[in-house]
Amino acid sequence: MPSTDVDLMVDLPKDAQSILNLAARSLFDVFANASEGMLLVDRSGRVVWINDQYRRYLPALGFAREEDFVGQPVSSVVQNTLMHQVLETGKPILIDLLDNKAGTFVVSRYPLRDDAGRVIGALGVVLFDQPQSNLQPLMAKFALMQRELDEARDALAVQRRSNTGLRQAKHSFASFVGGSAVVADLKRQARRAAQSSSPILLLGETGTGKELLAHAIHAASPRARGPLVSVNIAAVPETLLEAEFFGVAPGAYTGADRKGREGKFKLADGGTLFLDEIGDMPLGLQAKLLRALQESEFEALGSNRLEHFDARVIAATSRDLAQLVREGRFREDLYYRLNVLPLRVPPLRDRASDIPALLEVVTEELAMRNALPQPEFTSQAVALLSAQHWRGNVRELRNVLEQLLLRCDGSLIDDKAVALVLQDSGLRQIAAPVNLPASSGTHRSADASTLLRPLGEQVRELETRAIEAALQATSGNKLAAAKLLGMSRAKLYQCLR
Repeated sequence: MPSTDVDLMVDLPKDAQSILNLAARSLFDVFANASEGMLLVDRSGRVVWINDQYRRYLPALGFAREEDFVGQPVSSVVQNTLMHQVLETGKPILIDLLDNKAGTFVVSRYPLRDDAGRVIGALGVVLFDQPQSNLQPLMAKFALMQRELDEARDALAVQRRSNTGLRQAKHSFASFVGGSAVVADLKRQARRAAQSSSPILLLGETGTGKELLAHAIHAASPRARGPLVSVNIAAVPETLLEAEFFGVAPGAYTGADRKGREGKFKLADGGTLFLDEIGDMPLGLQAKLLRALQESEFEALGSNRLEHFDARVIAATSRDLAQLVREGRFREDLYYRLNVLPLRVPPLRDRASDIPALLEVVTEELAMRNALPQPEFTSQAVALLSAQHWRGNVRELRNVLEQLLLRCDGSLIDDKAVALVLQDSGLRQIAAPVNLPASSGTHRSADASTLLRPLGEQVRELETRAIEAALQATSGNKLAAAKLLGMSRAKLYQCLR
């Protein structure tokens, strides 16, 4: 009967056993020095040690001090860890991809045993902390699958919570349609920001989807079970804003409710407070808002009693707050208080490659709401819609699509129908590939400047202009220009040739 590995180890002479022990220690030293990080947990799953390389990940994981990390259950400080699985099964996980707030890593996990063979802990090793050239396809595929899974989970959770009738998020990251590079980067930053409790400032033009993104951030945050309370500052009269924010004490003034009225800060306790159009806030109220945010307390109108609240603030604006600060129309200290985690939502013209997907999603929603069949678009119609400047961004695109849906009789929308709606809406068309038919009594002659040109020629012209604009915006940096355009660097070089 052949000897087992345990039998061979027992039969080893002392010098061979010493060599084996030395090899084990040497291998540990190799991992400690050559890897990107190491972590040890005890049999209960608590972190007992990390090496120097691992310490650099602590800020990204949300820890300022090592002592706040070491001693904690590994599952509570490292998202998506499988160290508990190694402890339970006693089996190693030789190669795995770990995705958490600190990034995406290639890792290995090994059980540690005592002389009796019992599992007494586990060792985690970070092999790579950046995609290597030979692992890049695998990493990219994993990241895509993980993102799609997270969005599906968020959407399901939002649907379940919305059925409760409470103040909850109505959208998830899956609702923010788009697969372009700028949208993928925005979602990645927003997901990371969602895990913190710091204020978030959403910047972007009107109609880009800032409110939708605020809902998605709340839905993906630890406060998702709490309320989401929104205030559109531009829509509330200045005289009523203080009461809207902080509430009214019983009998505060003539005609006031005897029971009093809770403000939005109180309603948002334990959840998220979304302040839309923060740039329109009057100067007189900005000081009170700043104090409420700094002290986490406020006084209701007509009351001398301080009330505490715990709400994460997300602010949004389409205005240039820095310019308003320079003009003295927005408090500098409040600007710094809100501008902790700024997220810039890109305009639709910077992610034109997302328009076909938006057409599919928006027309499906509009068709269901109006009990109409969902239309299809010809390639020329899609090209024309993708070429527009869209000053009103997704909101403007949605308006045009709703007009098309209600005005077109057939199930196929062509470029002529699109051109007519754009003309009647007063929108300036860019590279319209068709003659505009007469509308509202206005006659347009078909001269040489409006004759149809081959679609391929127009697409090449638009492509050239887009690349020139991207290169100018990035000061000639081809990699940055490719990311801005949502294409690979190889495709950009091909276009340049």
